[in-house]
Amino acid sequence: MTSPAPIEIDGHQVGPGQTPFVIAEVSGNHNGSLERALEIIDAIAESGAQAVKFQTYTADTITIDAKGPQFQIRADHGLWGGRTLHDLYEEAHTPWEWHAPMFERARERGLTPFSSPFDPTAIELLESLDAPAYKIASAEVVDLPLIREVASTGKPMIISSGMATLGEIDRALSAARDGGCTQMVLLACTASYPAAPEDARLLSISTLQEAFGIPIGLSDHTEGIGVSVAAVALGAVALEKHVTLARADGGVDSDFSLEPHELTALVRESAAARKAVQPPRFGPTESEMDTLALRRSLYVVADVAAGDPVTRDNVRSIRPAGGLATDEIEHVLGRTFTAAVERGTPLTWDLI
Repeated sequence: MTSPAPIEIDGHQVGPGQTPFVIAEVSGNHNGSLERALEIIDAIAESGAQAVKFQTYTADTITIDAKGPQFQIRADHGLWGGRTLHDLYEEAHTPWEWHAPMFERARERGLTPFSSPFDPTAIELLESLDAPAYKIASAEVVDLPLIREVASTGKPMIISSGMATLGEIDRALSAARDGGCTQMVLLACTASYPAAPEDARLLSISTLQEAFGIPIGLSDHTEGIGVSVAAVALGAVALEKHVTLARADGGVDSDFSLEPHELTALVRESAAARKAVQPPRFGPTESEMDTLALRRSLYVVADVAAGDPVTRDNVRSIRPAGGLATDEIEHVLGRTFTAAVERGTPLTWDLI
């Protein structure tokens, strides 16, 4: 399978062979405080992640204030049970007047800021801030007019595939191309909150790459970093994780969000996973040469005189290398030494 070419987002190469592009999602973890949002951005910058992502909507641009059953989250949902969509989004949304200072803080700290827009007015706001890329959220992957409008900006797009069939993904990518987008990353995603590791189905990463020929990443809502690191080993080029200052602070997304030290670990370990995925080869590497010298071999382990027999008491398999192969022990036992040999001498054929 041919690897897709990397795309460029704000100077970062995102694709196979590159350092994983780690996107830290603020979402509703600001808990209604701009100051907290800025503190999260600072923590993200210190982690080594490359990008910070927001969500750009209001409760009224993403839904309506209605209390019918279709506007309510099922009562037994672990995080948001019984709440109306409007109530949840009113709490979770990022006020539009916060976007400018948040983008500014991110850029001051060397981060790439971008967002998920949910309607044309959000795109207009983000364009006024010169957003370098756009994210399409999982539930919006079927909103083809929105995708086309985002694509018309000409910016790179990152599209989440949660819940989508292959046909729906294909239509979304086609809509993006029709709208003018030439650089896309598709994120495998399980759109449940939190998601169980067994629902991640990471083997879909190679299937998606083969099917669509573009870089594939992971939007990860599981707890911890294990699933994300495994995804990199299976070919993911970008990782998206929600981040909060402390889960104990609560908030709509806190249960499946990383704390800053965990985000730092994700950046470090995903980069290590990327480096570890190299073409297969066998035999010692250059870095193993010192250890190769420690392989076991046959050594004289007691001082002997010429004519002494080779026994298990004076010849043994020990570290380091340098003597005869260990399997030669049965061929040398009972032979005699041709000369006096000091303890610690590698056994060679000329000595017996």
